[in-house]
Formats: sequence, C-alpha cells, structure tokens
Amino acid sequence: MCFYTEIRNATVMAPLIFLVACTTTDEIVIDRQGVDMARYAADKAECETYAEEVRTGEKAARGASSGAVVGGAVGAIARDSSKGALQGAGVGAVTGGARGIAEGERDKVRVVKRCLAGRGYRVLN
Repeated sequence: MCFYTEIRNATVMAPLIFLVACTTTDEIVIDRQGVDMARYAADKAECETYAEEVRTGEKAARGASSGAVVGGAVGAIARDSSKGALQGAGVGAVTGGARGIAEGERDKVRVVKRCLAGRGYRVLN
C-alpha cells in the first residue's frame, strides 16, 4: 500500500515539475525602438550562454533533499508512523525538487535580463 501511495503521489506531483520549468527567456520583452533585431538576437544568444552557468540541477537536488527532510518530519508527526514519514518524505522531495528547478529557471531568466540591460537594451518585464 505504501508503494502504491508513493507512486500515486509522484504521478500527481510530476506535472508540477514540468509546469514550474516553463519560464523561459522567450518571454523577455524589450523596447524595440531603434534596435537592430539581428544584433539583439546575437546578444540574447550570448546572454543565454551565460545563463547556462546557473546550476539548476544542484538547486533541484538541494530542494528535494530539504523537502524530503521536512516532509518526512511532517508526515511522521501528522500520521504518527514511519509510513507517514515515508510518504511525507516522498511528497516533500518532489515538491522541493520542483521548487529548486523553478528557482533555477527564474535565475536563468534574471541573468539574461541583466546581461541584455548591461548591453544597453531596455528590458520591459
């Protein structure tokens, strides 16, 4: 029964990981007045290369780890059992990992925006 619950929880939570990872640099809006769009595309591509230095995987791992600890503690207290602790740890790991991924993706977008602003573009969002 515990294994089934873990699979069900993971199945419910898995789409969350993909949902939070949807923030992209394609959503960056600049003031295009007087901008050479070919040059902008090249600058943006260079800025996106810098953004790849953000360690999203590490953030996800840290989030999953801390989420598992907190989720396990909450599950143990709420259900007063090791089964509750295991279930809580599983859910906490998935949600913590998803938060870590989202944070990493937001950081990447922030890096690109700052890079573009540093190159003279007026970033509007």
